Amino acid sequence: MRTLIGKSLALAAFGMFGAFASYAEAQTAEITFHKDIEPILQRSCQSCHRVGGAGPMPLTSYEQVAPFAGLIEYKTGLRDRAGAMPPWYVEKDIGIQEFKDDPSLSDAEIAAISTWARGGAPQGDPADAPEPLFFDDSVKWTAGEPDLIVRMADVTKLAGTPDWWGEIESAPTGLTEDRYVKSVEIVEVNDVNNQAGTGRETVGGRYIFHHMIWSTAQLDENGQRLPGTVRSWPVHEVGRNADIFDEDAGRLLEADSWVVSNSVHLHSNGVDTTGRLEIGFRFHERDYKPKYQNAFISLGNGVDISINGNEKNQELHAYTVLDEHTKVITFEPHLHAPGERMCLEAIWGYTIETLSCVGYDHNWVRGYPYADHAAPLLPKGTILHIVGYMNNTESNPNVPDPRNWQGSGNRSVTNMFIDLGIRVTMTDEQFFAAMKERRETLNLGPNDHVIGCPLCLAPLVAPIDDGVMAQLDVSAP
Repeated sequence: MRTLIGKSLALAAFGMFGAFASYAEAQTAEITFHKDIEPILQRSCQSCHRVGGAGPMPLTSYEQVAPFAGLIEYKTGLRDRAGAMPPWYVEKDIGIQEFKDDPSLSDAEIAAISTWARGGAPQGDPADAPEPLFFDDSVKWTAGEPDLIVRMADVTKLAGTPDWWGEIESAPTGLTEDRYVKSVEIVEVNDVNNQAGTGRETVGGRYIFHHMIWSTAQLDENGQRLPGTVRSWPVHEVGRNADIFDEDAGRLLEADSWVVSNSVHLHSNGVDTTGRLEIGFRFHERDYKPKYQNAFISLGNGVDISINGNEKNQELHAYTVLDEHTKVITFEPHLHAPGERMCLEAIWGYTIETLSCVGYDHNWVRGYPYADHAAPLLPKGTILHIVGYMNNTESNPNVPDPRNWQGSGNRSVTNMFIDLGIRVTMTDEQFFAAMKERRETLNLGPNDHVIGCPLCLAPLVAPIDDGVMAQLDVSAP
């Protein structure tokens, strides 16, 4: 009896396996390059991976893509960790999930790429292919053609020379009138032939500028910055996307100003390279006036960073208390080589809520701009908390020698721990109006939940007199 049962089970199992194999083959046959994979590449990959693009190989035709099917499967499967492609590291299972210009792949798209690659990378019917994209290589600005471009001076970094950190030559904006800026974008222009396979796998790959901390200012006859005219702008880092400011909080660029910086970090990319940074400003209309104030809130820890050698999952923490109602426009983790991920939390009363967790790759520094209806609206008194997770072991490819203890510093072999995100402050009236708009936009009911807006539902759950709400402070529950 046991033998018969065993044979029956074996036959049944074999039949099920055969059916599964046939199903898998059918599924594989359904996923082809032209029908399923090419649209994904067009949306999220080809802007860089094309002839003349920043990517190391073009991915615009089947013949170009098929040899890299396994590598594409591996890179996209990393999803939100260093090395992932496309370089967008928001973790999909926690926090806010709606961002502007999000190129990331869905679970279904990643699964399709994997099935296609493991099934022999079938080409499929060319008639299923989408129309090819046209790329104008004369346009290098992702945020749109700038109204003003400031070109910094050329610098040369020789192969094999040590990192350099210091001040570079200031450059005039040439602006003759004050203008409010809606976006700023910085690109590196150099003489590296990215398709030639030159250079080496360093931080930044084909680039020589790792970062520039910069401001604009008016200068006196001796080239010194005039007091009261210095204005800080978002830090440029290698691989960084453009900064799109809140529509109601444009940044002021003053007439007769200069771009100044005493904190530029250059590194060798393995070949003698001459390059420069170009800054592209897009302006609001001349009669534009900002509604919100830009907030320069310090959130980081550069004093007591201590990262042990040969140890992973080490944590760093930093906190700040919001003195004003605040809208968080972008989340931008800044770590150095051991950094693997950072999370942003909001603590309000007894509530601790994770707003975002993102992976970190020192080769592709990203700013993550929240969608307008998802940007956190935090009342004054909220505590912002960042947590950084460090991996100082040989499993982290960005760490040159994991035996070393690491502390604070400007060099890539030392560390920083900062959220460089953009934020704006609001008056009571503006804050309550923004929450009301959020409720209407999302059609919120009393049983809904809004990540990052702890008071959005208060008028729905327990209506509160506007006069009381206007006095809201850190003591509120």
